[in-house]
Amino acid sequence: MFYDLQGEDNMSPIVGMLYSAVKENNQRLQSITAGMSQEEVDYKGPNNSLNSTAQLIKHLMYVDLNWVYRLKRQPLPLSLKEQYGPMIDANNRLPMIKDKSLNSLLSDYEGVMQMLKETCTQLNDADLDRVVTFGHENEKQATIRWGLWHIADHSRYHQANINLLRKWYGENSLAK
Repeated sequence: MFYDLQGEDNMSPIVGMLYSAVKENNQRLQSITAGMSQEEVDYKGPNNSLNSTAQLIKHLMYVDLNWVYRLKRQPLPLSLKEQYGPMIDANNRLPMIKDKSLNSLLSDYEGVMQMLKETCTQLNDADLDRVVTFGHENEKQATIRWGLWHIADHSRYHQANINLLRKWYGENSLAK
């Protein structure tokens, strides 16, 4: 396999490079979750107290969807908030998800990635300097350049969580 951060043909060079990092991480997420059973997708760690793979994927999807709309300089439509959200539950934790298949989660996420791709084709490298707000109450500011990098970085962070869950699940399965 050959690795590069070459963007799509219809993207400006730096936007394309940043998008390529996001795309590669999304492909990596699909690879590291391949073959997971429903029980493993819903597994919440040795003490049943952590976020499951399902919760983490849904979280990544919703965060990325919010970034798509920030990049577009548009509010997230209520219909998408209801479909993909909320960001956190009443206890300030990731919302509980159970019995949603990995294929369904990844298919929904692919739809968000397609929206991001389309949005990136509308950006040029000068747009990367634009400042957008983010955070639970839009209390933070960042450039679009940082936002695209963050989407990739955030995915890798939670992929490490998923890898650890997979390790623990495997060890737990062997102990049974």
